[in-house]
Amino acid sequence: MNYLEIAPLKLVRKDKYYFTYHNNNLLVVGSLVRIPIGKTSCIGIVIGEAKKPNFNTRPIEKVIYKTPIPEELIKTAKWMSNYYNVHLALCLSLLIPAGIEKTRRKYLLTKYNPVRVHKKYSLTKDQANAIKKISDSQHTTNILFGITGSGKTNVYIEIAKLNFEQGLSSIILVPEISLTSQIIDDFMQEFKDHIIVTHSRQTESERHLSWKKALESNTPKIIIGPRSALFLPIKKIGAIIVDEFHEPSYKQDKQPKYSTLRVATMLCNYHNAKAIFGSATPPVVEMYIAKKSSSPIVKMSTTALNVAKPKLTVVDMTKRINFLKHRFISDALISTINKALSKNDQVLLFHNRRGTSPITLCGNCGWIAVDPVNDTPLTLHTDKHLLISHITGYSQKVPTCCPICNNVDIIHKGIGTKLLESELKKLYPNATIARFDGDNKKGESLDERYQELYNGKIDIIIGTQVVAKGIDLPKLNTVGVVQADTNLSLPDYTSEERVFQLLSQVIGRVGRHGNDSEVVIQSYQPNSIAIKTGIKQNYDEFYNYTLSQRKKNYLPPFTFLLRITCTYKTEAAAIKNSTKLLQILKLKSSNKKISFFGPAPAFYEKQNNSYRWQIIAKSPKRYELLDLISKIPQQYWQYEIDPISLL
Repeated sequence: MNYLEIAPLKLVRKDKYYFTYHNNNLLVVGSLVRIPIGKTSCIGIVIGEAKKPNFNTRPIEKVIYKTPIPEELIKTAKWMSNYYNVHLALCLSLLIPAGIEKTRRKYLLTKYNPVRVHKKYSLTKDQANAIKKISDSQHTTNILFGITGSGKTNVYIEIAKLNFEQGLSSIILVPEISLTSQIIDDFMQEFKDHIIVTHSRQTESERHLSWKKALESNTPKIIIGPRSALFLPIKKIGAIIVDEFHEPSYKQDKQPKYSTLRVATMLCNYHNAKAIFGSATPPVVEMYIAKKSSSPIVKMSTTALNVAKPKLTVVDMTKRINFLKHRFISDALISTINKALSKNDQVLLFHNRRGTSPITLCGNCGWIAVDPVNDTPLTLHTDKHLLISHITGYSQKVPTCCPICNNVDIIHKGIGTKLLESELKKLYPNATIARFDGDNKKGESLDERYQELYNGKIDIIIGTQVVAKGIDLPKLNTVGVVQADTNLSLPDYTSEERVFQLLSQVIGRVGRHGNDSEVVIQSYQPNSIAIKTGIKQNYDEFYNYTLSQRKKNYLPPFTFLLRITCTYKTEAAAIKNSTKLLQILKLKSSNKKISFFGPAPAFYEKQNNSYRWQIIAKSPKRYELLDLISKIPQQYWQYEIDPISLL
């Protein structure tokens, strides 16, 4: 009789990860089995052999897959459990798709027809140098810091080719499902039938078959998808490439709330592979860590394409003379749109929808109401007629005039993409207009309409962050940013960084095919450092400024954060219980260097008829924050270690 330690994929006991079972045949680590648990049963993963225990064991019900999940993935799941202080069952469940025991008829081979006309490319000096530096690197993590248009995708393809020739697979991660069409298109030219695609828009059957194809493959593959593609059971990985690695979507927002960057690094570590993080605007925290640890930062500072610098126009939104034709679309932007449409060029209007929550600013001088404790914007609560900080809890009355210029033109709301769409339809009734944001229905997404976009059948593209990323459209030569400082109004320490990144990225969408291009940027705060450096795409200046601000305010990378959030049916209960927990946490950590902020209402305070309040804890030692997690009640409370945003 063989005894095995098996980890169930559902939480059975809070304090126990493995249980001992017996089986006639010895099973290898990573075998997927069904095991009895009480009166029911569940799927489990074999973790290792066990000695005969001094209690009666139950038998394994059945072996689901004899081909084991790669041991490197299981080691990564164990590391995640420890690093994020979450139950192992939650981490292991990431490795297995839904409907794993259902019988599928055959492999669902999705046919991908190339959208773009591809020409054979010659590597630039910068690209060849980047490939050599990454190939020669002895470090696991390598940052590929390439300006927009420098040809990072060609570097990814060449690195994947080198690995492929050695019998090694590569995983290519994109921040959004909407970018898979473009990257599949690029890789299909070189790897044809060796590509496996996985993402959440696929059916359960398609995801299962992609997983099965990866598990059973004995030849190298190219895995493409968003962060979940990291967990496909592929053997012998040579490289994990994370494209646009500055994007917040690489942080999982449900437990386990992991960073794709950290997990990719550990998985590469176990495979003795390379993790390559590519971006034109690397996150400040990641650049700081790379510099401190002497990890390679490979720069590509010249463009691969015949990129023409766009003509830039900055419109000050505090000056009403700039808006004679429309209340929030400037005369300059209208004129630029007219010119583009007359040449049958595409126009991209970028606006960040999330920034439309009510904030308070002066329409005359651009002043914004901020928290005096940490300089983050205050949020307007109309029901209480107060401006409240969602981080420290500070509040003040709503001003009737600007404290800087005494003007009474105080603005309390932003513009949404739906409003922008309806206004443009009035201005341009004959144009084909498409909006891409979080409210798109099936069939309306950027990914699903990529062919139309690429062929220029859509005249005006309206979008949020999804359109600012690595999209490459030959007919796109005009970009308008409706309100560049929208994110600056968000009460979060990364707000300026997101504004800088989005501006730098969206400017990089035009002029990529050598055509004359124009960018019009509208802003209430044109002199903000984030906007000035974003327009110039001056990363070094912004990086140095941000580091000095973060150091002054004791924020990452100079400290670690833990966000603790409660959800109660009434506001009174949320306030009472968060205040009570704060007192307990302070008492338990009195001998540690932990500082607390709050309790304060969460950014989205009221959701599903419940109230959310939060406490923020800071410490220079991460393990001190992990120790706090055990003091957080299970019911009504959630936590996130290393949040990339406090919204």
